[in-house]
Amino acid sequence: MRIGLLTEGGTPCATGDTGAWWQRLVRGLAAHEFDLYAVGGPLPATPLPPNTRPLPATGEGALPAGPPERGGRRAYGRRDRRRFAEGFHALATGLTAETDPAHPAGGDPADSFATGLGALADLARDRGGLPAALRSDDAVRLLETACRAPGARRAAAAAGLHDHLAFADHLERALRPLSLDWYDETALGAADLCHATAGGPVALPGLLAKRFFGTPLLVTEYGVGLRSHYLDAEAGDRSTALRTLLAALHGRLAGETYRQAALLTPGNAHARRWQERLGADRDRVRTVHPGMPAERFAEVGEDEESGEPGTLVWIGRVEPAKDLVALLHAFAELRAHRPDARLRIVSVPADGGEAEPGGDHCAYLAQCAALAAQLFPDEAPGAHAVGENPVSFEELGGPEAPTLEDVYASAAVVVLSSTVEGFPASLVEAMFCARATVSTDVGAVVEIIGGTGLVVPPRNPRALADACLALLRDPERRHRLGAAARARALELFTVEQNLAAFRGIYLELLSHAPVRHRAGSDVPFAHPAEAHLAGGWAPKAVAADRGAPDA
Repeated sequence: MRIGLLTEGGTPCATGDTGAWWQRLVRGLAAHEFDLYAVGGPLPATPLPPNTRPLPATGEGALPAGPPERGGRRAYGRRDRRRFAEGFHALATGLTAETDPAHPAGGDPADSFATGLGALADLARDRGGLPAALRSDDAVRLLETACRAPGARRAAAAAGLHDHLAFADHLERALRPLSLDWYDETALGAADLCHATAGGPVALPGLLAKRFFGTPLLVTEYGVGLRSHYLDAEAGDRSTALRTLLAALHGRLAGETYRQAALLTPGNAHARRWQERLGADRDRVRTVHPGMPAERFAEVGEDEESGEPGTLVWIGRVEPAKDLVALLHAFAELRAHRPDARLRIVSVPADGGEAEPGGDHCAYLAQCAALAAQLFPDEAPGAHAVGENPVSFEELGGPEAPTLEDVYASAAVVVLSSTVEGFPASLVEAMFCARATVSTDVGAVVEIIGGTGLVVPPRNPRALADACLALLRDPERRHRLGAAARARALELFTVEQNLAAFRGIYLELLSHAPVRHRAGSDVPFAHPAEAHLAGGWAPKAVAADRGAPDA
């Protein structure tokens, strides 16, 4: 079958090793053909498998990052302006209206938003010109009217002109997929199934394919895009009114995606709860754990002698949400009982690239290094020896930590101290390596480790220290938990189980989809088997139905 794979700029909304899951998917399901649609960004530069056809973004939705050129604006006539006004009013009302189930007199705002989104999609397909219309004075006036209407959210009613202009700009960017040239019989119209790697704007082409062609939509989320929007650090510079409007937009887009999808496959229960909270039907939600390559960690996982006693390892992207400050304070308390303990903090730059000098990554790293120097002065065995700090800050790929396997091989215990997490891939990697883990109870941590590791409350350095000390003092328990963790990871989180799940899901969704006849193509099971038999069986059957005697 042909799958329309919808990604965000060629990279799905996932972090860690799960970011390459769709590439493993298309390689593992070589019997299917994949059309790769990169929404809102360029296609990936890496070589694609032979069963993958990249389709670059074209049309008015593929405008550059800045405002549309005036020469490219298409003015609407009176009838089209009325169509735009009706559609935009419904969409804006769905964003600004207060949701109150106890007083549904004004209707469901989600239905109003869906109606407006569909009307704008039809207008973009029939007449074009939607990007310019969304930035027009008419759009700003309609938005202001919706914000000031009775029943609007209080924060939205306080929005000023600057907020309206900023939101109109953001809305135009979010709805650019409506204006792409993908909605014909040669692109999404030829797909048997649309598979979106996230909800929200990424899945918009899938919503339109369902609207225009009846194509079923599958949505896979290993990280929750709406949650990432709520945690966006740039939101602090925006007014309360603008943040309210943006949150409503992303919430409505995600909710409409969840309502229209034939099936949702969150990567964990944490993402599933977000989807159900936004209105997803439980009968259409099925957890499919991300598949990660286990082969690279096989040697470490099978080596029972690996691991340095007394060594704790933390690995990940260095950012405030990882709460390394609490980890350092916990290690200070642990050292009071285990003076030979050592802590390795191994940083992995975001997206596998290099950290930008002067960025948040470097600032937080410098803050943690300063705290470590304060808590643990360099210790020397003698007056004339060079001191050494028990906490080391390293970077993956450097001389001290050349590969992930080397880092995990040195660990007696792997620690995760985050206050916020989605699906921590480093935890699964540690399990593949048969390492005992101590983690904070955030995100999908409990679902991942089951009973194969210790879990403590976040922001509790004493509990973190006690759990680490308990494992360092009990090697047998450490090895027992590590072996159980490896067995669990090999059962639930391998590439093979992920491929098997999606292979069955694709066939299931296609079997429930209506048959669509395409010129020049043979659709399996489109005709009954009797149609291929020679002879005059059909006329006889018709005659029998009419009561005529057999010849």
